[in-house]
Amino acid sequence: MTNSTEAQKPQNTKKNKKKGATLDTFYGAKIQNTEQIEEDIQENSPKSSKGNRNSPQTHEEFESEMTKKMEALWEEKWEIMQKKFMHLQNQFDQTVKENQALKQELIKQSQNTKKLEENIKYLTDKVIDLENRGRRENLRIIGLPEKPEINTKLDMVIQDIIKENCPEILEQGGNTATDRAHRTPSTLNPQKTAPRNVIAKFQSYQTKEKILQEARKRQFRYKGMPIRVTQDLASSTLNDRKAWNMIIRKARELGLQPRISYPAKLTIYFQGKVWAFNKIEDFQLFAKKRPELCGKFDTENQRARNT
Repeated sequence: MTNSTEAQKPQNTKKNKKKGATLDTFYGAKIQNTEQIEEDIQENSPKSSKGNRNSPQTHEEFESEMTKKMEALWEEKWEIMQKKFMHLQNQFDQTVKENQALKQELIKQSQNTKKLEENIKYLTDKVIDLENRGRRENLRIIGLPEKPEINTKLDMVIQDIIKENCPEILEQGGNTATDRAHRTPSTLNPQKTAPRNVIAKFQSYQTKEKILQEARKRQFRYKGMPIRVTQDLASSTLNDRKAWNMIIRKARELGLQPRISYPAKLTIYFQGKVWAFNKIEDFQLFAKKRPELCGKFDTENQRARNT
């Protein structure tokens, strides 16, 4: 029995040693980390020999070779990164150009839309003006009782109104004849108690104007019942005139002699001058700058009190 023991073989530490992890570059290029590189250097580095001092490759030469390989690897990865960066830069530049083109197109479309809106407003105003001019011989009679004997003889009723309220027109030989007269709307709404308006178209514009002037001076009546006689206008123009109602009532209380002129312009007499306003906002700004009128034409507060 021999006391010698077999020399235990050293374990292969290379198998147990954990290989170096990989690092991902910004664009996905993979390189070995420092630990793996050092392991490769130790494996491939020249081993010193006691018997032979001359090695085929010195340590410095090996390190120089490995450095060149690493530089080549980095250059390759750097080129890949540069190409990908340039690709992204080109995409970004293209997106910027497209956005600029879209912005210019949006500005152009906005300008075209503004022009279209201006044209639509111009054409709308022209249509309303033509409609109003087509009604220049008309008068609107408000408050005439809704009775069959009146509705069937509106032309004769209008002549009776002229005789009762302004007979001087007949005395002067004015042409008071009408081409037609009708109720508006054409159908009666049983849920409404107020009588429908009457539209009368006169043959003579001058006669119509004389009747209208007399109606502005005093209250017209039909067989003793009060009625109103006004200019017949397009519905949009009538709505614009109605918007002045609150201001007109207050202006009358203050003695400003308010009047509505065509199409929907307010005129007042203030401090010895005649002032004209096309918009309610313009009048309110005017009133705020005058201590005598400031705070007396607040239409929003008036509406709140009325409601």
